[in-house]
Amino acid sequence: MKGRVPAPLVFLTTLGAAFVLASGFSWANASTANASAATAKAAARPDFKMPFQCGQRWQLTTYTGHNPDDKKLDMFREGGGTSGSAVLASAAGRVHQWFDPGGLEIDHGNGWFTVYLHMSARAPVGTVVPGGGWIGTAGSVGTGVAHLHYEQLYDSNGDGDGETDEMVHPVIQGTEYRLTPQGPFPFVTSANACGSGPYWVDTFANATGYKDAQMNDAQGLLYAGTNYVYCKVWGREVRVGDQFNHWWLRTDLDEVYAGKNGRNAYVSAYYLSRWGDDEAKDNNGREIPNC
Repeated sequence: MKGRVPAPLVFLTTLGAAFVLASGFSWANASTANASAATAKAAARPDFKMPFQCGQRWQLTTYTGHNPDDKKLDMFREGGGTSGSAVLASAAGRVHQWFDPGGLEIDHGNGWFTVYLHMSARAPVGTVVPGGGWIGTAGSVGTGVAHLHYEQLYDSNGDGDGETDEMVHPVIQGTEYRLTPQGPFPFVTSANACGSGPYWVDTFANATGYKDAQMNDAQGLLYAGTNYVYCKVWGREVRVGDQFNHWWLRTDLDEVYAGKNGRNAYVSAYYLSRWGDDEAKDNNGREIPNC
């Protein structure tokens, strides 16, 4: 992705009309994905999910001047709360590039890319993320209304980059969308990382990540906040005062020490904000499975 043009100012006025049209509509304009002639020869498209946590409902919209109106999506969380919501990778890949406003592009391999805009925080370029891994925080950077702008692209010319003229109609969770500014604008429930890792947890302090659950070979730091983990293993006890935990959580670190890996490192479940001694659950109270 060599550059992005911010949305035109007409967005603010057109979007208001779009939401009036949206009320009461459902999935009528979405159809089961069929490969078009232009993409029939493309490598198999990844199973792209909604870029949000499992179970969240978001409305898909577009507007006149989105250009192309039927391929670019603007997403708003049902009931509000768009700003500050975690943005997740639609599928596994690597953060390929940053660009304005508040955007990044993920390379999913085999010529497929996704684009996300207007985020207030972003994963660094080069970060390898699993499907459902955190890549940013929804915001209003470069626009007046908080939302997530989303695109799918296929590198048809083989230059190793996804360009605006290589944008395709998005297929999300098996459904192709070709929205028009007249609506309807469907609400879609995210199926990203449902019933399997990664699991989302809150941690109350920065935590050192190690190569194993015995505290051998420190790899880097997992920052305090909302993080994803894959699974747990029983290991060396971490005890501070009367509080303790033997469980260790496999995850990818935010800060990697020089010469270390940082992926699939182990962080003590002692740092979980919501749970007690020898507990290892996600933010929804689900037991994190054994590795």
